[in-house]
Amino acid sequence: MKHFYIVTNSQKDKDLRVTEALRRYLTEKGAVCTIQHGEQLEREYTDIAQIPKEVECVLVLGGDGTLIQAARDVVAREIPLIGVNMGTMGYLAEVEESALYPALDRLMEDRYEIEKRMMLSGQIFCRDGRTYQPELALNDIVIGRRGTLQMIDFKIFVNGEPLYTYGADGIIISTPTGSTGYSLSAGGPIISPKASMMLITPICPHTLNTRSIVLPPEDEIMVELGPGRKRESEYGEISFDGTASCPVSSGDRIVIRCAKQKTNFIKLNKDSFLENLRKKFSEGGK
Repeated sequence: MKHFYIVTNSQKDKDLRVTEALRRYLTEKGAVCTIQHGEQLEREYTDIAQIPKEVECVLVLGGDGTLIQAARDVVAREIPLIGVNMGTMGYLAEVEESALYPALDRLMEDRYEIEKRMMLSGQIFCRDGRTYQPELALNDIVIGRRGTLQMIDFKIFVNGEPLYTYGADGIIISTPTGSTGYSLSAGGPIISPKASMMLITPICPHTLNTRSIVLPPEDEIMVELGPGRKRESEYGEISFDGTASCPVSSGDRIVIRCAKQKTNFIKLNKDSFLENLRKKFSEGGK
C-alpha cells in the first residue's frame, strides 16, 4: 500500500499530534498520505467525495465509535479500514498507539489480510404510508423508547411469522461485530465477528425469562411498535450504529435484513478472536 487517507477523531487527538506524526512517517517512507479537511475534523462523518480515488487504505484514529462511523461512510467505495485505538477498551481498532509505526511498515509492505464483516440494512415503514431509504449499520440497529419512562411492546416477526412480543425499554438487532457493543451491555452473547448471523437482544425486558435470539443471515426481521397500555400511541426512536436516528410511533415498522455491502477491515496480527477477547477482558478488569 502506498496511498493512505487519515480520519481523525479530534476529541481523541485534539492537537493532531498523532495525526501529523503519522503523516510525516508515511511520506518519509515514500507513501502518499491525505488528511481529512479541517472542517471535517469537527463533524461526525467522513465525506467520501473528499477521498482521492487512489486511496488504498483509510486509517482511523480514535475509538470504536469513530471507526464504525467511518466504515459506514466509506462502504460504497469498498476501501479497507484499520483503526488506531486512542480510546479505552476498543474491540475493533486493530492497532494500539504504542505499536503504530511497525503497523504502518507492515501496511506499506503489504503484509496484511482483509477481514470482511457483515452489515445490516434497516428500512422504516410508517403506518401512514411514508417510507424511508434503507440505512446501513455495522454494529447494530436499536429501537428504543422516546420521552416516556413507560415500557413499550415490540412485536417481532421473522420472515413474516410472529415470533415474540417484548415488553421492554428497547430492542437491539446486532451483527456479530456489534455483539461486543450495546448488545453485550444488555446481556447478549458474544459472537465471533467472522460469523454471519443476526442477534435480537431486548433492553431491560419486563419479564424474567427473556433471552437473546440468534437468527441466520438470510432471515428478515420486522419490528413493530405496539400501542401503549391505554391503547394510546407510544413514541420511540430508531438509531443506526448510534447515529442517524429517526422518530417512530405505534404502528410503525422497521424491516431489517443482512446488507449486501460488507465492511473490509485490515487485519495485521494473527491473534485469534478468543485471544483478543481475553486481552480485552483483562484490560477491562484493571
